Amino acid sequence: MSFIDEIKIYAEAGKGGNGVVRWRQEKFIPKGGPAGGDGGRGGDFYVQAVRDIHILSKYKAKKSFITEKGEDGGNKSLHGKKGDDFVLDLPLGSAITNLETDEKWQLLEEGQRILLLKGGYGGYGNEHFKSSTNTTPKEWRPGEVGEYADFLIELELFADIGLVGLPNAGKSSLLNAMTNADAKVGDYAFTTLDPNLGNFYGYTIADIPGLIEGANTGKGLGVKFLRHIKRTKMIAHLVSFESFPKRPVLEEERSDGKRSGLKRNDKMIANYKTVRKELEKYDKNLDLGVEGLFKKDEIIVLTKSDTVEDSKIIEKKKKEFEKLVSTKKGVVGKKVFVLSLYDDKSIKDFRDSLVKILQKK
Repeated sequence: MSFIDEIKIYAEAGKGGNGVVRWRQEKFIPKGGPAGGDGGRGGDFYVQAVRDIHILSKYKAKKSFITEKGEDGGNKSLHGKKGDDFVLDLPLGSAITNLETDEKWQLLEEGQRILLLKGGYGGYGNEHFKSSTNTTPKEWRPGEVGEYADFLIELELFADIGLVGLPNAGKSSLLNAMTNADAKVGDYAFTTLDPNLGNFYGYTIADIPGLIEGANTGKGLGVKFLRHIKRTKMIAHLVSFESFPKRPVLEEERSDGKRSGLKRNDKMIANYKTVRKELEKYDKNLDLGVEGLFKKDEIIVLTKSDTVEDSKIIEKKKKEFEKLVSTKKGVVGKKVFVLSLYDDKSIKDFRDSLVKILQKK
């Protein structure tokens, strides 16, 4: 089932029932009189938050929702029954926009229910028009049309931790190792095309598709998935050791024609800063301020350490990142972890630490 996080629907509240023309025909009441009842009100249209991020896929084929009409009035001055309300289940975290009026609503709590459209009022039956000068009215009114509109529904995931990083940083693999998720894993960029969720001791971890430079403007998978980490409590920023070269290379020639020595074209911190920059730009584009992604608490996870043979290099890189998050202005990282999915101890230590961090949130 493909993941759908944005749909447009048409919704219509129920039309009111019609009033009717009826006459009293009881025995011993020879003159009778008007007895047509009013129509019932049309059903209202609601949306309700549920914990099912895939439920929008149910509406892929059906995107038009019509609420039940009110019942017409009856004989003996009986009013018609109100039409049943329609409740559309939407994922927790949905943002709903009325495309006609630009009104906006958000579903922020499980079970939250919002009235979007009111049903039309029922029409009057002929009894309603009875007066001393009009004892046999034949007037009646039809029910009113219910409110209607087109809506845009956008899902913004709720999660305790959002995993971010460049493509192929190991986010899906880590999610699978930490939770009951079964996220797709592959040795190529953009393996994850949809956000994946996993349950971690009652906490939710979201694997967000890889970001690239320019994502805040829509490049790559773009802002479509940046919005999914907007509501996370904290971010786990994954940086892969695969971007650390296995062999040093010669530096470029100096002006005197000599080589200045060997260097490693290490891109780990540069890759980290690239994603941080995208988060900051995204915040500014949406004017999120202190609620933005750039300001969220963050831990750094240095992944795929098994690709580096020298343990001294691993320790050196860890210290470099620890120094970066403790001194760099605007960086809110708290801890730096080193992980290899082939090292059970590193996974266990990370899991234990993560539980303690989340319990303090």
